Amino acid sequence: MGIGGCIILIAVGAIITFATDWHANGVNVDLVGLIMMAVGMIGLAAYVSIFKRRRIPPTADGDIPPMDERYYQGERYPGNRY
Repeated sequence: MGIGGCIILIAVGAIITFATDWHANGVNVDLVGLIMMAVGMIGLAAYVSIFKRRRIPPTADGDIPPMDERYYQGERYPGNRY
């Protein structure tokens, strides 16, 4: 679930909780909305923490460090089996 899905869960949960007065037998609709908002908040927090770890910190001179690039010498698939 990406950041958009989390925001949609929060928005739909808020609409269900605060903007409707639906009543269903055996289901507390307000509680369902609160659970949706909580799941959206937890997902958003998890997504942001993972995204923060993926960022590459800048070096002292401001350049982005080079990625590990591997070069194949000769044939990539010997024997042309593929």
